[in-house]
Amino acid sequence: MDKSLIQTARLDPLSVDHNPELKQHFEASVRNLGFVPNSMLIMQRRPEIMKAFAAMSASLWLPSSTVPAPLKRLIAHVASRSAGCQYCMAHTAGGALHVGLEEQKLAAVWEYQTSPLFSDAERAALDVAAAAGCVPNAVTDEMFLQMRKHWSEEQIVEIVAVISVFGFLNRWNDTMATPLEDEPVHVGEKFLASHGWSAGKHAR
Repeated sequence: MDKSLIQTARLDPLSVDHNPELKQHFEASVRNLGFVPNSMLIMQRRPEIMKAFAAMSASLWLPSSTVPAPLKRLIAHVASRSAGCQYCMAHTAGGALHVGLEEQKLAAVWEYQTSPLFSDAERAALDVAAAAGCVPNAVTDEMFLQMRKHWSEEQIVEIVAVISVFGFLNRWNDTMATPLEDEPVHVGEKFLASHGWSAGKHAR
């Protein structure tokens, strides 16, 4: 890539040991993703916000959840795609692989409505994710009726919570031009570039 096209982050990520009080949150990110996201390293300038975000995010990935973790990552991915956040698209694709999604299914996510790799329950959730990521929100009553055929009310709350948390991250990372880490860049180039993805302003 032409170095003249690569911009610097609007705020640089701080070091992982900048705030020792956040150590447990960063360690949790390493367990969940394999690294600490630059989004969190930028956010730590306000530890209170960082802690609140970490708590909300952690609530989405509890072992007690009955919505499969790989699907939740795909829900976040599809919502982020609708929102146009290249950073979150790469992160959620890599995160899906990290929690056991098959590469073949990730590669087919943009044909989820017709691909035999996806169930009707998954399609209903991903339809809502795609519509909810748009501005203005494009979720319809019919989409919700389809959701209710396959998911309990508790599961629907969790699915919408995933979309909503990533709505925050979409705004955060697009606004900050958060630089992408090496692993998500690799995933994006391997699985997403053929669908128009590029690191863009998130390239380091």
